[in-house]
Amino acid sequence: QVQFEESGGGLAQAGGSLRLSCAASISTFRLNAIGWFRLGPGKERELVADISSDGTTNYADSVKGRFTISRDSAENTVHLQMNSLKPEDTALYHCHVDVFDGFTKTPYDYWGQGTQVTVSS
Repeated sequence: QVQFEESGGGLAQAGGSLRLSCAASISTFRLNAIGWFRLGPGKERELVADISSDGTTNYADSVKGRFTISRDSAENTVHLQMNSLKPEDTALYHCHVDVFDGFTKTPYDYWGQGTQVTVSS
């Protein structure tokens, strides 16, 4: 019901930049928010950044001032510009959508398969 096209991961040096993109196909669901989670080695999954349907953005404290999330609303595509990367940003980054099913009146969360970001020191 929800399909993702994630791209942009890879290897970067500390201080470098990467840009992640995610195009989400959400069928008949209503999109509440779209963004990125990450799962780093030995860490719990955490929200990196997301953007709501009204344009409100939300960032993890650890990425504020370094990462910027933006959205192409017409196509449910989100971009994450990651600057000043640190080795601790190394993780599998998963695109995430928070959607609402108007028929069942139920919210759902979906995650993409992820794209690996590795930052070397």
